[in-house]
Amino acid sequence: MNVLTLYIIREIIKASLIALLLLLTLFNLFTFSDELNDLGTGNYGLKEIFEFLLLTSPRTIYELVPSSALIGSLFVVGSMANNREIIAMRAAGVSVLWIVRTIMLAGVVLVIFSMIFGELVAPKTERMAQELREEAQKGKVVMRSQYGMWFREGQQFINVRQIQSDDVLKDVFIYQLNDRHRLELMMHIRKAVFQGKGSWKLEQVEYSEVSGESVLAGSKAKEEWHTSIDPGLLDIVVVLADELPLYDLYQYIHFLQQNNQKSDEFELAFWSRLFNPLATFAMLMIAVPFVVGVHRNVSTGGRLMAGIVIGMIFNILDKMTGHLGLVYGFNPAVMAILPSLIMLGLAFYAIKRVG
Repeated sequence: MNVLTLYIIREIIKASLIALLLLLTLFNLFTFSDELNDLGTGNYGLKEIFEFLLLTSPRTIYELVPSSALIGSLFVVGSMANNREIIAMRAAGVSVLWIVRTIMLAGVVLVIFSMIFGELVAPKTERMAQELREEAQKGKVVMRSQYGMWFREGQQFINVRQIQSDDVLKDVFIYQLNDRHRLELMMHIRKAVFQGKGSWKLEQVEYSEVSGESVLAGSKAKEEWHTSIDPGLLDIVVVLADELPLYDLYQYIHFLQQNNQKSDEFELAFWSRLFNPLATFAMLMIAVPFVVGVHRNVSTGGRLMAGIVIGMIFNILDKMTGHLGLVYGFNPAVMAILPSLIMLGLAFYAIKRVG
């Protein structure tokens, strides 16, 4: 049985990876079409678009693993059913439970593969992708550090320590260099409010002017600041759930709760990521009744089409329950696991009937 087990596992993994590659190509084509709308904005050219697609691919791979597992298992085990291999196995004493166990073992490998992408690769590359697009389109050099966000605009270097809201910044430092790349002005702004059309109102401004060997310090209550930096550029510093590993996401939820801020969206993302392996196993379980209980003359293409439809239904159900949970305040953990439990329940029921 060991040889047969390894054979089935190897074939399911191989078919799932091929399905994943095809789905990734399809999704990236749609993304490429969307990104072409911004082609020519600033320095955003074809090179930057392809780099953006490359950097966002790990997140897409992580999200597509359950659907790829379903399609791959349907293709492999479906072909075995059409070739009467499943019938031969069962005649030799192989039970439906053994078939389920073997498919689940393949699922373990796929889950480990998806977790590597989802937790180690995707958070970093997703953030890099957003920074790449914003910097290319808006022509700003942007860097994030433990001291906040850094921008470069001409000879000015701007350090934003705190973003209070979409159009209000706090604790801002501006460093102005002269033509010889020496510091000639340093400003510290307590608060900056965006007024529209590249204009910011600065409040509580402290400045130091460097001239030769002398330094002139002063302060102003208010001042106008005209710059091409706008709130849209600051969107890349907003924490997104997709850009945090699972542990960091948990820490951020704890931080929001301690500061009495809404964390429902991040809690839903946390539980969805935690239960993502269950979704992969649910998709694999669904494949079993399709190859055991369905007549062997059903074509592999028919099984694949059924699998694609089921995968689409699962994704729609998953998104729908998540949004309903956010709107009506349902428990995020329950709403995250509910679609997978529904699919598992239907799969177990179907397997019981055909077993």
